[in-house]
Amino acid sequence: MDNITTKIKVWDAPVRVFHWLLVLSFAGAYLSAESERWRLLHVTLGYTLGGLVAFRLVWGLIGTRYARFASFVRGPQAVLAYLRSLRDGQPQHHLGHNPAGAVAIVLLLLASVAVDGSGWAIYNDLGGEWLSDLHEVASTTMLLLVAVHIAGVLVASLLHRENLVRAMVTGQKNGAPADGIRRAWAGVAVVLVLAVLGYWWLQWQSAPEAIDGPVSTGSAKYPSHDNDD
Repeated sequence: MDNITTKIKVWDAPVRVFHWLLVLSFAGAYLSAESERWRLLHVTLGYTLGGLVAFRLVWGLIGTRYARFASFVRGPQAVLAYLRSLRDGQPQHHLGHNPAGAVAIVLLLLASVAVDGSGWAIYNDLGGEWLSDLHEVASTTMLLLVAVHIAGVLVASLLHRENLVRAMVTGQKNGAPADGIRRAWAGVAVVLVLAVLGYWWLQWQSAPEAIDGPVSTGSAKYPSHDNDD
């Protein structure tokens, strides 16, 4: 019983920082997408999202136990077994991501790549109207996946009787001491935050020319697009 109620560290600092920076970046980029005035903000947050995803892919290979893809990405049978356990009222417990949540995470990462890749191509005038359509579809798909992910977190929190949102803030969950990670790798998280803030600062240096007055047509800094507002 003591092992069950012991607080252990499950999510390292880089995973938690990545998670909340990704939330901020996607939300800000999505909300600023329709405004020419906020083009710099949209582009900056879009590139930030891409950098965060690149970091997560690397950390998913070399990070701590529960951050690694090998620890939570499972096949269809494991996903179905987990969903059946929910249906039967006896949910399987996973300290890290459960198999269904892992599917949502992988799809979110793939959608992020599609959003960022198409956005980069549009920004650099490398494609036609189909790229704008792809960007919009990928963004909408990612928004839907976020909604599904949030719903899944709420449902899992109720069924497992644990606050998964709080766990992604504190990094702690209930479990046996031997199952916890040894280090939080706070230094890596600090470097990640500084890298993001440094990039934002560099982008801000061009903010006055970007948001003071109308954007000039054919500008080298902000290429014109026929479908822009």
